[in-house]
Amino acid sequence: MFEYTLLHWVTFISAAALLSLSPGPDMAYILAQTARNGQRAGFAAMLGIWAGAFIHVLFAAAGLSAILATSATAFSLIKWIGAVYLVWLGVQAIRSAGGDVNAASPVNPVSNYTIFRQGTLVATLNPKVAIFFLAFLPQFVVSGAGPVGAQLFLHGCLVIVVAAFIEPPIVIVGAKLANRLSQGRVPAYFDRCLGVLFVGLGVRLAFTEQ
Repeated sequence: MFEYTLLHWVTFISAAALLSLSPGPDMAYILAQTARNGQRAGFAAMLGIWAGAFIHVLFAAAGLSAILATSATAFSLIKWIGAVYLVWLGVQAIRSAGGDVNAASPVNPVSNYTIFRQGTLVATLNPKVAIFFLAFLPQFVVSGAGPVGAQLFLHGCLVIVVAAFIEPPIVIVGAKLANRLSQGRVPAYFDRCLGVLFVGLGVRLAFTEQ
C-alpha cells in the first residue's frame, strides 16, 4: 500500500512546491499579515491557510469537491461568498492605512486567533482551490497503490507538508523586510496597495467561470 516510484515523488513534490510559491489570495494574506502585524501574525495566517487547505483535502478525498465542479449553483454560492470576503478584507486594509506601523511592535494588533480564523476562511471560501485539488490530486493516484480516497488524502496532506518547508522562511524574511520598511508613510502606502490587491482578487474571483 502506498508504493510509488522515485519519479512519482519527484514530480509530486516539484508540483506541490510550485503550488506553494504561486501568487494568489492565500500567499497575499500571509504576506499581508506578516507585514502588517509581525512574524507571529504571519505564522497565524499561514496556519489558517493550511487549515483551510486541509478542509479542501478532506472534501477532495470524500468526493465532495466534485459537487463544486459539477454544480453551477454551489460553485456560484461559494464563489460570491469568497469574493465578498476578499473585497471586505481589501476595504479594511485601505481604511486602516494611516500612521506608522512597526512589524515588530504593531499598532492596534489583531489577535492571532482572528488572523488564523480569517486565513481559514480565505482558503476555504475559494472554490478554485477545491477544483484545483480535485484536478491536481487524482493525477498522482496510482492503480494498486491503495484506496483512491486514501491516496487523495495522503497526497493532499503532503501538499501542506511541502508548504511547511517553503512558507515559514518566507514569513521570517517578510517580517524582517517589513520591519525595515516600517518608517514614514511606507506602511500607509503598503496598506493601500494591499487593499487594492485584495479587492482585485475578490473581483477576479467573482468573474471566475466554473
